[in-house]
Amino acid sequence: MMRLVFTLLGILLVATSMARSETVIAAGTIRGQSLIMPSDVAVIEGDTPGALSSTADAVGMEAAVNLYAGRPIRPGDLRPPAIIERNSLVTIRYDHGGLTVVTDGRAMDRAATGEPLRVLNLSSRNTVTAIAAAPGLVTVGPTP
Repeated sequence: MMRLVFTLLGILLVATSMARSETVIAAGTIRGQSLIMPSDVAVIEGDTPGALSSTADAVGMEAAVNLYAGRPIRPGDLRPPAIIERNSLVTIRYDHGGLTVVTDGRAMDRAATGEPLRVLNLSSRNTVTAIAAAPGLVTVGPTP
């Protein structure tokens, strides 16, 4: 009986060690603020602690820093793609209690959907903090 338990334990350990682990690496140099395409990443065998293990986690994201060929890609190296570019013209919208005010502004930062950014109100020349809502649209005011 004891021999059977040790045999099963040995088989379980071998099966666990044979489980494939993969690491996502940059296939070539990827500049910061670039959108990551499927051809930009590759998978190597082996586990790198803290690195991505699936290309699906990287494709469609934006490089937050320069990524170099052959190096593992970590979650902190990526961010959601920006929908507002620095210095772009945007529409500033304020909605609260049935009142809607719309004016033009200039983005002072880059931002992805839901991220805060500074925007220069072109009418008043005041800088406000807004939330990126859609390409070319930011919202200000109380959050729901």
